[in-house]
Amino acid sequence: MARPPLPAAAPLAFLLLVLVLSAVAPAARCSTAGVGYVSRLLEIQDRERAPATVQLAAARGALRRLLPSRYSSFEFRIISKDECGGEICFVITNHPSFGRRGAPEILISGVTGVEVLAGLHWYLKYWCGSHISWDKTGGLQTYSMPKFGSLPRVHDAGVIVQRPIPWSYYQNAVSSSYSFAWWDWKRWEKEIDWMALQGINLPLAFTGQEAIWQKVFQQKFNISTSNLDDFFGGPAFLAWSRMGNLHGWGGPLPQSWLDQQLRLQKKILERMYELGMTPVLPAFSGNVPAALKDIFPSAKITRLGNWFSVESNPRWCCTYLLDATDPLFVEIGRAFIEQQLREYGRTGHIYNCDTFDENTPPIDEPAYISSLGAAIFEGMQSGDADAVWLMQGWLFSYDPFWRPPQMKALLHSVPLGKLVVLDLFAEVKPIWMTSEQFYGVPYIWKVSFLCMLHNFAGNIEMYGVLDAVASGPIEAYMSENSTMVGVGMSMEGIEQNPVVYDLMSEMAFQQRKVDVKTWIDLYSTRRYGQSVSSIKEAWNILHHTIYNCTDGLYDKNRDVIVAFPDADPSSISFSQLRYHRYGKPLFRGAVLNEKTGLTDEPHMWYSTSEVVRALELFLAGGDQLQSSDTYRYDLVDLTRQALAKFANELFLKVIEDYQRQDAYGVAFHSQKFLNLVEDMDTLLACHEGFLLGPWLESAKQLAQNKEQERQFEWNARTQITMWFDNSVEEASLLRDYGNKYWSGLLRDYYGPRAALYFKFLKESLAEGHDFRLKEWRREWVKLTNDWQNSRNLFPTQSVGHAFHTSQWLYDKYLRDPDTYDQ
Repeated sequence: MARPPLPAAAPLAFLLLVLVLSAVAPAARCSTAGVGYVSRLLEIQDRERAPATVQLAAARGALRRLLPSRYSSFEFRIISKDECGGEICFVITNHPSFGRRGAPEILISGVTGVEVLAGLHWYLKYWCGSHISWDKTGGLQTYSMPKFGSLPRVHDAGVIVQRPIPWSYYQNAVSSSYSFAWWDWKRWEKEIDWMALQGINLPLAFTGQEAIWQKVFQQKFNISTSNLDDFFGGPAFLAWSRMGNLHGWGGPLPQSWLDQQLRLQKKILERMYELGMTPVLPAFSGNVPAALKDIFPSAKITRLGNWFSVESNPRWCCTYLLDATDPLFVEIGRAFIEQQLREYGRTGHIYNCDTFDENTPPIDEPAYISSLGAAIFEGMQSGDADAVWLMQGWLFSYDPFWRPPQMKALLHSVPLGKLVVLDLFAEVKPIWMTSEQFYGVPYIWKVSFLCMLHNFAGNIEMYGVLDAVASGPIEAYMSENSTMVGVGMSMEGIEQNPVVYDLMSEMAFQQRKVDVKTWIDLYSTRRYGQSVSSIKEAWNILHHTIYNCTDGLYDKNRDVIVAFPDADPSSISFSQLRYHRYGKPLFRGAVLNEKTGLTDEPHMWYSTSEVVRALELFLAGGDQLQSSDTYRYDLVDLTRQALAKFANELFLKVIEDYQRQDAYGVAFHSQKFLNLVEDMDTLLACHEGFLLGPWLESAKQLAQNKEQERQFEWNARTQITMWFDNSVEEASLLRDYGNKYWSGLLRDYYGPRAALYFKFLKESLAEGHDFRLKEWRREWVKLTNDWQNSRNLFPTQSVGHAFHTSQWLYDKYLRDPDTYDQ
């Protein structure tokens, strides 16, 4: 990959960025053994790709939506791999008409429409100093772009940037529920544009599959509508009914939903194919309706165990799995693939199936496991002779069942090159290193933004492992006998931590490790449109604190505000952090007594005092950056992060006061905590990226009538609070799993819940009895269920001034927390 030179007039900062970011020469090897294994599929996909005219039209459509005023400044062209040295690439050159009034200035060529738009993004980043992120995280920054007619020239010879490996993967199986559940075509179109600009060419495409299953099960296997109503989950819980974790929860799905989602999927696939992407379609994993066992009584169908249901309620617990060795498995698998082909008209030949994700095989005999894998693949191949199985490698990370013999048996159960594994948590716990490159099977190195497993459930938490992102894919790619075929991002929820995604998307085109220090210096300049010294210093701190988590733990956000402890306060103990502020020890959080059942404590991996210092520096740059939406988003997020950790400390002061039987201290500190929750709600209201209203309103907008509106809103509210079922006295085992720092949610739910707990604390001390845990749980559950069923409205537009509110809260809580505590 040639380094992209800049014109003499380019800012020195960007020149330094380019010198460090982009290697001067390509890596010694332009492919891996894994690429060779999937070469036949790559050839098929090249032959079947949309015509160049179609791809160019789709790319120009994205350009018009992105930069309508600069539309005529760029010309696009589709080129062959031969013009890229036999690899996949994009090329940036000065347009032959550069300088002529009204003529295009820059010519961007690429092997597909994706490469063309990735090349556009590259040019905008490294010649124009622009930045692209999701709208909710600040959106597009083009303040730094030169005026029309004076775009920066590139070197006369042009710039060529090759992909070292062919695929850039995107999404997680549950992103469809945590982030995409309520999207319409307008939002999907914007996301597909974003994907292409990031170079993503292998996205999951799971929308609308219930309509396909309805046709397959009704027409081929005589399953009734009522039985399918029990089989499918509700709109916010489809990911888990697809995986066989639950059934019926949040349902039934209206026919209008099924039809609308299928129409939406066809639009999604059409645009992905037009841009040259390869959408990954679902395949049959063995999850079947309960009624199938009655229609086929001799079939090997097993009822699975309880998955996080409080009372194993059969209304939604304990789904049914068809054994892959049963002949019916291949029949259903073939029918599902064929029905998709009839509906969509084409396929990219890659299918996702995760039969064993949270479903451990009943026997650990390698021969049996091999037969399971072979049967699963046969179900795909019988419907598509060119099928390739894409499988998440998460099971190898968490389930001790998968020892080397069992792992080898599954991975070697299909022909080489017909199975690709996603190394799901590669930025923290790479499986490729401990499994001899997945025992020779092609794999994709993934930053898993499940909370890295970056983002669990779309929780809002500043977190990352930037150094690992900047080096891990290169180490895997350059390792001996590498079978790596791609990089990818698979967060459970999107629209958070834009810095991590900005860097990770680049790794699809990098052939050398990135110097993160230099990269992040220029990231702040690109993100805000100008270079501000205090902001650069702040980002340097964030790089070495929040974005340098090396403890290997999953970052599931369990801050007290959003994941309130369900425990008797007398049983909570404390552990001290190794970090100190102003010479005083900070407390990590609740450490569980085994009797309490409380297993979640806030994850702390950095010095909070350093992060408060970064916030001070952010505020110092506010005079210059207040008009920047990207700055406002980051300022609100950083202030929220600092205040959330302060709230954890404040809660522990309440517990400490209670254990000392200090009634005044409990009253004093609990009120401080509740005031802080209210103030944080005010802060979050200052930016559209932190609002509850859009989530609820987008759910209701998909409804066809009032009944659906109530159902969809209940789904949306339940996913972010109780999540799953509860009894009168026992909260859901998945409570707060989908927690969010959203304005409206803090003021309307999290605050009242905390107030309820504090009420029981004060009553315990005033009346001289133990904390009434059962009564607290009963009232908490009722509060939550009432909130799930409520219909009150929340703003969908931001209010308030982000900078002034952040400054006010910094002065009130963080400048001198000891003074606030008095």
